[in-house]
This record gives sequence, C-alpha cells and structure tokens, in this order.
Amino acid sequence: MGDPDRLGEPRLPGRELAVLETAALLAGSGWAAGLNLYLATLMLGIAGRLGWGDVPQVLTRTDVMIVAGVLFAIEFAVDKIPFLDNVWDAIHTFVRPIGAGALGAVVAGDASSIGAAAGAIVAGLLALDAHGAKATTRVVANTSPEPFSNIGLSLVEDAGVALLVALALANPTLALIVVGVLVVAAAALTMWLFRLARRNWRKVRRWFAGV
Repeated sequence: MGDPDRLGEPRLPGRELAVLETAALLAGSGWAAGLNLYLATLMLGIAGRLGWGDVPQVLTRTDVMIVAGVLFAIEFAVDKIPFLDNVWDAIHTFVRPIGAGALGAVVAGDASSIGAAAGAIVAGLLALDAHGAKATTRVVANTSPEPFSNIGLSLVEDAGVALLVALALANPTLALIVVGVLVVAAAALTMWLFRLARRNWRKVRRWFAGV
C-alpha cells in the first residue's frame, strides 16, 4: 500500500498495519462506490494492475475491468443529463449498496467468512450513505431555479471517487478520517436536501397546475 514513511503513515507492526490498510480500503471504496460503483471498481483494478496497493486479485481480472469500464462509460454520459440521472440514481439505489457490499466482501474476504460478511455490510451501508447524498443533490439540482450544473456535479463526484480510492491506498489513516467526516456530512446533507427537494417539487406541481 505504499511506503508508510514516505506517505506520513506511522510505523505499525505488520498485522496492525494490514488491518488498517484493509479497513481503509474497505471504507474508502465502499463510500466511493455509493457515488460511482463502476469507477470505484475500475480504479481498484487499475491500482492493482499497476502495483499501487494490495488489491484483491479478482478486481484486476480483465473481464471485470472491461465490464466496469463499459458501465462507467455509460454512467459518465447518463449522469450528466438532467432527470435521466434521477432515473439512473433510482435504479442504483439498490445496485450501488449491493455492489459495494460485494467489493467489501472481496476486500475483507481473506480473513474469514464472518469478516467477509461484516465487510459487505459495512461497505454497503457506507455506499448507501454516499448514494443518498448524491441522489438528493441531483433531485434538488433538477428542480431548483438556481443554476446548478449536472455536468459540474458529475465531474466533481467522479474526481472525488478517484481521489478517495487513491487516498485509501496511499494513506489509510487519513482515508479513514476523511470517510468518517464524509459519512456525517453526507447524512446531514441528505436530510437537508430531502426537505428542500420536497419544497421544490411542490412549487413545480403548483406551477403546472396553474398552466
């Protein structure tokens, strides 16, 4: 996972360091998958191929990377089209947490079946947290009169996914701290945006009723 001294990581015994790295990869990839499952999977595969971290071998398989790449390309386009992105997000309310759970099981699977199950649950919940913030942000962006940009939001999200996966591989301690902050911020943002979206939708319905 990189040189701990060079990346500012404290020196830990081998077992403790391995646990830290696994936890960071699990948390980072899980939350990132809630924004873009396919990019997170592709990033892990690329990192594994290039030797940037201890990535499960199954994620570096050519067929897995091709499927992830094709689906990422589709989402890259769909995610930037107003209202179509809402449909995509609605479908992925189930896909992202389940996919993140699969990633979590793979990342934690070397420990035991219990570890794999725990990894799947944690990653799935983290993905649901991120997905909730993403989906509600898009609903508000598509119903608000303010000049939100779907393209800008999508690009920021993709950049965030790439950076979070890279951080999980490069500096596990910092990655865990960042994920903790993101979880709290995303939960608060989701609740606030959900209320805002409901108000905006009421305005839209009243406007159509008056036409």
